Amino acid sequence: MARIKQKTSRRQQILESLVHMLEAKPGGRITTASLAREVGVSEAALYRHFPSKFKMYEGLIDFIEVTVFTRVSRILNEETACWPRIERILNLVLTFAERNPGITRILTGDALIGENERLHQRIVQFYNRLETQLKQILREAELKEGIRPPVSVSASANLLVASVEGRIVQFVRSEFRHRPTEYWQDQWLVLNAGLSQPARTSDKLAGNVVAAGS
Repeated sequence: MARIKQKTSRRQQILESLVHMLEAKPGGRITTASLAREVGVSEAALYRHFPSKFKMYEGLIDFIEVTVFTRVSRILNEETACWPRIERILNLVLTFAERNPGITRILTGDALIGENERLHQRIVQFYNRLETQLKQILREAELKEGIRPPVSVSASANLLVASVEGRIVQFVRSEFRHRPTEYWQDQWLVLNAGLSQPARTSDKLAGNVVAAGS
């Protein structure tokens, strides 16, 4: 797992131990007692650093969001064309999941079964934010590059996110045997070919007429 920056080394150790247990026990539920044993401290010591298990998972979700979307911003600054942007963003998410199996159980919600509903909503928000970013890229591409997918921008972005999320779910379901990036390059070629169609000339003209009359 990539290094998690926390206020104290003990907080970091607790979170890294939690991630290790999530990876080592796929499908298993982590208790504070078992986590305390893993860290080598008492449960009371855990609660001095985190008031609840909810806060521990929340800290990991914060790490996911900061890590992924900081790198997404970097990609947007480095790439200007639509499909190279999207390809790099999707590869980023899949590679992040592959390198962090324990954290991937959080991304699928598998590790959050029985936990506070707000944690599940945070994961929903993560994927919604990713989908919104892809919609924005596709809308800009239609204006600047004349690219219009054969289905709506919303449907296209949803398909892309669903494809990535499906790879991540398979990774967890296989107990980390089937890598998220396995077959992805070939699958991406199919998705890209199907969605990267230029806008029809008649549509472009209609758009220009509207723009001129506005």
